[in-house]
Amino acid sequence: MNRRRALMIVLDSAGCGGADDAAKYGDAGADTIGHIAQECAAGRADVPGLRSGPLHLPVMSGLGLGLAAQASSGRMPPGLECAAPSCLWGYAVEQSAGKDTPSGHWELAGTKVPFSFGYFPPEDPAFPAELINEIVSAAGLRGVLGDCHASGVAIIDDLGEEHLKTGKPIFYTSTDSVLQIAAHEEVFGLQRLYDLCELVREKVNPLHIGRVIARPFTGTDASNFKRTPRRKDYALAAPAGNIFDRAAVAGRDIVSIGKVGDIFGHRNTGREIKGADDMDLFDKILVEWERLQDGGLMFANFVDLDTDYGHRRNVAGYAAGLERFDARMGELMRLLRAGDLAILSADHGNDPTWRGTDHTREHVPLLAFGPDVPAGSAGRRDTFADAGASVAHWLRLEPTADGIPFL
Repeated sequence: MNRRRALMIVLDSAGCGGADDAAKYGDAGADTIGHIAQECAAGRADVPGLRSGPLHLPVMSGLGLGLAAQASSGRMPPGLECAAPSCLWGYAVEQSAGKDTPSGHWELAGTKVPFSFGYFPPEDPAFPAELINEIVSAAGLRGVLGDCHASGVAIIDDLGEEHLKTGKPIFYTSTDSVLQIAAHEEVFGLQRLYDLCELVREKVNPLHIGRVIARPFTGTDASNFKRTPRRKDYALAAPAGNIFDRAAVAGRDIVSIGKVGDIFGHRNTGREIKGADDMDLFDKILVEWERLQDGGLMFANFVDLDTDYGHRRNVAGYAAGLERFDARMGELMRLLRAGDLAILSADHGNDPTWRGTDHTREHVPLLAFGPDVPAGSAGRRDTFADAGASVAHWLRLEPTADGIPFL
C-alpha cells in the first residue's frame, strides 16, 4: 500500500531574488523576501498594532528559508539566519517566459510553458477595438467602461457608480497577462459576470492571454464599494503532463486549496476548496490534510501576500502576512506523519519595495519537509518543474513532462 502523501504550498509572490534574466523584465535587483527583511531590520516596517522589529519567521527560517534566499541572491536576509536547517532547502529558476501566476504554477507542477503569454499595451484604450466590439456584440452589452490599465480597487471606486447607472461592465488590465472584468454582484449579476468571462476567455485564447478574471463587488457608491471573495479566474489550459494529470490517471485523491483550480482550468484538480483569506485557507488545509487518502495530492495557493500587499507596495502588510503564516506552520507540521512530504515554494516575486505595482522576475525558494525527508541542500534547481517532478517521484507516479526530482 502506498502510504505516501504530498502537499505543495505556494506562497504567492514570495520570491527570493537573484534571477539571472531579471534585467530583461526591468527587475534587476528585485528581491521580495530579502528587501522585506531589510526594511524590517531597519525599523521601516514598524506599524503600531500590526507588527514591529526584525522579520520574525522562526519556523520557515528553521526550514532553511534564509539559506535558500542567500543561495539565490548572495545575501542572507537579516533575521532569517539558521545554522542547522531541519529540511531539504534550495531555490528554483523559472524557465517559462514572463512572471505570471499561471506560468509559475504550471511550471511548479511539472510542465514548462511552451509559449510566451500575450500582453495588452500600456496605452489607453488598452484592448483592440475589434476585440471589444466582438465581446459587446456577442454578450449583448451596451458597451464597456475602463478599457485601460488600472488598479482593481481604484477603478471600481472611479467607475463603479457609472457602472451602476449604465450597466456596462468595467474592463481593465495590468502589466500581467490578464483581462479583468469588474461588475456589481447584484445589479449586474454574479452568474452573468461569470458567463461574460467565459465568453471573453474564448475570445482572447488566440492572443495567449493568461487569465480572464471576474472581479465582483458590492456597495452603493464610491464610499462603500468592496470587492467580494467570489472572484473567479479563467486561465488558459495548462500544458499536459503535470502532477494533477499524473495523479488523476493513477486514481489518486486530489485536493486543490485556494485559487489552484482556477489556475489549472479545473482539469484534474479534484476537490476544490476556497476560503475568505489566507488564514481561512490554512484552517481548511488542516482539515483536508487529515482527510487526504494514502497516495493523495494536495496543492494550495495563498494569495493574500500578492494581492493585498505586493501589488499595493505595502511592506509592513507583507511582513505581517508572512509572520501570520509562519505562526501557523507548526500546526501543519504536527500533522505530518511517516510518508508525508510538504514542499513550500512561490510562483514569482512581487517586491513591495520595487517601483510600479507589477510582479517581479525572481527565483523562488524550495523547502521540502516531512518525517522522512532528509535535511540538507537541494542547491540550485534549473527549473521550477523540479518541484512537480519530485512530488511525482515521491508519490510513485509517472514522471511529469519536465523536471528532475531532488528527492
